[in-house]
Formats: sequence, C-alpha cells, structure tokens
Amino acid sequence: MKKIYSIILLCSFASFILVACASDQSTSNDNEEKREATVSKGVQQKEISSENATNNLAEENANEQEKEFNFEKPESVRGLYVTGHSAGEEKLNSLIALIENTDLNAMVIDIKDDFGNITYEPDKKSPLASFGKPYIKDPKKMLKVLKEHNIYPIARIVVFKDSVLADEKPEFSFKNGKEVWRNGRDEAFVNPFQKDVWEHNLTIAKEAAEMGFAEIQFDYVRFPEGFENKADNLDYDKGDYENIENQEKARVQAVTDFVTHAKEELEPYDVDISVDVFGYTVTVPSAGGIGQDIVTIGEKIDVLSSMIYPSHWGDGNLDVTKPDLDPYQLIHNYAVKEKEKFLQMDTPPISRPWIQDFTASWLGEGNYKTYGKEELEAQIRALNEAGIDEFLLWNAANNYTENVDYTPELDEEVVKKVKKADKELQKEIEQKEKEENEMEQKEANEKASDTIEKENETEKGGE
Repeated sequence: MKKIYSIILLCSFASFILVACASDQSTSNDNEEKREATVSKGVQQKEISSENATNNLAEENANEQEKEFNFEKPESVRGLYVTGHSAGEEKLNSLIALIENTDLNAMVIDIKDDFGNITYEPDKKSPLASFGKPYIKDPKKMLKVLKEHNIYPIARIVVFKDSVLADEKPEFSFKNGKEVWRNGRDEAFVNPFQKDVWEHNLTIAKEAAEMGFAEIQFDYVRFPEGFENKADNLDYDKGDYENIENQEKARVQAVTDFVTHAKEELEPYDVDISVDVFGYTVTVPSAGGIGQDIVTIGEKIDVLSSMIYPSHWGDGNLDVTKPDLDPYQLIHNYAVKEKEKFLQMDTPPISRPWIQDFTASWLGEGNYKTYGKEELEAQIRALNEAGIDEFLLWNAANNYTENVDYTPELDEEVVKKVKKADKELQKEIEQKEKEENEMEQKEANEKASDTIEKENETEKGGE
C-alpha cells in the first residue's frame, strides 16, 4: 500500500513539474514573441532602432557583471579632447605623457564622431556594425592602458549632427525637397524629434559603458544653429511633439526629453552623464531655436560642459569688447551668468566648461591673439577663482600647449570678492523667487475669489 501511495505521489509531482515547465515555456514564448514584435516593427538588423532584446541583455549584463576597469573619478576632472584617430595611433602615447607630467587627469575620446562614424568596429552581428570605422583597433586595450596611467576616460558621442545616419536614413533627418538638408559646412543633422535617432545613440552609449568608459558625454544635443529660421522650409517628422503649437517649446521639450531618457536608460551602467551646451545659453531664458534650455538640461545630468571659448563670443558679449583678446575677463563674466542659472536648478550638476587651446586667426587682425601658456592659464585661473575647479581643453587636432600650469596660483583677494558676490547673488535670486511665488499666490487667490463671487451671483439669480 505504501509503495502504491509513493508511486501516486511521484506521478503527481512529475505532472506538476511538466505543467510548470510548459507554463514557463509558454510565458517565455509569449515574451519572446512580444519582444520580436517590438524589435521588428519596421526595423531590420542594419536599420537604426535599437533591438529591445539586445538592450535588455545589455542591461542585465551591466547589472550582473562588475566593470572590468573600475576607474576612480578624480576629485576635480581636468581633461583634454582626443579624436578617434589620435586614440588609435601613436599620438595617444604623447597625450598620455602630457597628462602624466601635468595636473591633467582625463581624456574625452570620440566614440561617435562629428560625422556620425563609430570610431571602432562593433561586432559584425551588431546593428551598429555598418557605422564602424577602424580608428581605434582595440578599445578595451586602450582603456586598459588608460587605467594603468590612472587616466579617467570619458566617451564623447556626437548625437544630432550625423551626416552618416542622415544619408543612410533620410527620413530621420531634415529634407529640403527630395534632398537631405545640409548647413553651410556641408554637415547634415538628424531629427531630435525622432525617437529612433535617440535609440541609435543610446545603443552606442551603452556599448561604450560596457567597454568600461566611466562617463558618457553627449555633444551636439540640439537642433542645427539658426533652425528657427529654416524650420518652415524643411520637411521633417515632429513625432510625439506634433501637437505642441509653440515650436520653440517643442524643440526644448524634445532635447530635454532625450537627456532625461538617456539618464534613465544608462542608470544601470553606473556611468556619469555629461552634456555639452553652447555658452550663450546662460545669457538667454531659453535657446529655443536650437532647443537648449540650460536649466532643464542641467537638472537631469551629472556634469554640464558649456563651450565658453573666448573666440566664439561676439564683440561686446558678456560686456567684453573683444572677447578673444581678454580671455580672463570673458571667463570671469561667464561664470557669474552660469551661477545665476545653476541657482535656478533644484539639483545643479558639476560645472566643467570647455576652454580654448587654439588660435582663432579666422577672426581677423585686431580681433584675435595667439593662444599659448599665458592665455590658457588666464582661463583656468578665472574659472578657479570663480569656484569652478573642473575644465576640458579643446584643440581639434589634439595639439596642446606645452608647459602650462593647470593649477595656477590664484589671487586670494579676488576669491574673497567672488565668494561675497556669490552670497549676494544667492540672496537676490531667493528674494526674486519669493516675490514670484507671492505674486503667483496672489493671482491664484484673486482668481479663486472671482470664481466664488460669480458662483454667488449665479445662486442669487436663481433665487
């Protein structure tokens, strides 16, 4: 009798296991069908929309595996820009030597360049494979070398300036008639309203994070310059932003939404997120033409890198007659404006501006000067005296000035004055916010009072 009972129990248990397995397989098949349906929705392997299955697997790997390199972030990041070509060639060694012998400690390396090329060759099975170039032969080997030299690696990804993607997928771009629109430098942009474009860039960012980069820097997070003057003459898809009547608000919303989405998507990868913005965004309420609002972007990220090259400001900007001739004053005045914006943010990021290590001879005689050690140190000193300890050097050819003191001696009297001015600025902004809140409350009370009065009149009329 016990044997029969045992057999019955075993049979029941076996039946339970079979049913459970069948249920799991059914659920797995259902999930796989849903995932395949999402991925295949108008998207093939060579096309741009990221595959959910690939992204999910990448996120699982990011969560389950420790980073191979675990770079330690410097107390204050002081870095320089490195092209894909430089990173993959002998020049990398000379740039490492520069950092080794100075107070620099970081590299911003092109992973997706200004043309839209990925600067290494992704796996042949990857949807990114056709965008790869063999500039950096072995990215992981490069990162290992940087780790050995204690250099903090930042992956630069140029987002919406992308001639390669625009030519391959014209529907992702802006069209002038039947042709992809290009600016005066023969550069094409892709459309920030298009979420497939977002996913293409985020797939690259996730791969860079998986490689071991400690930070992802997004550049060209904007519409083309002067887009507000071209928008009505171009054909493009506004996607989810079609119904926003104010086009400047629509552009700002799209760019901010991309940044927010990027931060969320990269959260599992334990990387900092930085964004480059135009310097002039601190001087306007919102740069709606290009879609950059420094406050709404800044609140979503870890680091904000404003491009504040003296040569890129017009005569008289920031109260400086000839900006390129007076780098210290230009940077000093910029810092004041940036602080005004940062004080408007609930969670401000780290400020790490791009500064100028090149000579802007194209400005013409009397409008520029040769930039060297003195001009570099003047910019850095202006930042440091303003309380901004981080910076990045830009030279498009990666030819950086030698013998620069990247932690120059500061004028302590200036530092004291700046700190005092900062406190006064903070009080001024707090007072302004208080007055605005009181005004809003007053208007709300008046509106409520009017509503009550109208309701009472209606009731009297009914009697």
